[in-house]
Amino acid sequence: MPAEEPRHAWDGGSGSGLHSAAVTAPIEIHRARAEHAAALASIYDEGIATGAATFATGPHSAAERQAWLAARPARAPVFVAEREGVVLGWSALAPFSHRPWYSGVAEYTVFIAAAGRRSGVGRLMLDHLIASAPGLGYWKLVGMILSDNAAGVALARAAGFRVVGVHRAHARLGGRWRDVTVLERHLDGEAASV
Repeated sequence: MPAEEPRHAWDGGSGSGLHSAAVTAPIEIHRARAEHAAALASIYDEGIATGAATFATGPHSAAERQAWLAARPARAPVFVAEREGVVLGWSALAPFSHRPWYSGVAEYTVFIAAAGRRSGVGRLMLDHLIASAPGLGYWKLVGMILSDNAAGVALARAAGFRVVGVHRAHARLGGRWRDVTVLERHLDGEAASV
């Protein structure tokens, strides 16, 4: 039986980065459920519209995201960040490879709703993935971020990831070749010092 998943709540207090003077309800991060599918689709499509978040194209429907959620194995969880029932973002882990020697390596994904960007939600979600990964048997997380997604690269670096390379002209998006920055973070202190 896997270890109990970490559950995070964030109260948006002093220094949180939220741009509201009012006291706000805490942000809860937990596993995504079927009823979150429409929000997952909407947030994904908002990210796609930026042209800097993913090579994927949309639009995505709630039904498609429900099927996607249902098909994911236990070691490929999807999480949502919610405040008072409003989904502010989603994140996911997925095995990096089917090869057994990479069984402890996961690729991470973080998408934040347009209304929640630059508010600290992305960092909260990435920290949650980092805390959850060892309980799922992962010793390392990798990110593959479009190189012109400066916010995504900065978020990863602030969370302790290091740039290990750039895939030049990795794929086309919007009719032009795009680079992908590859980042990693070892979760095992001994491996991280190698």
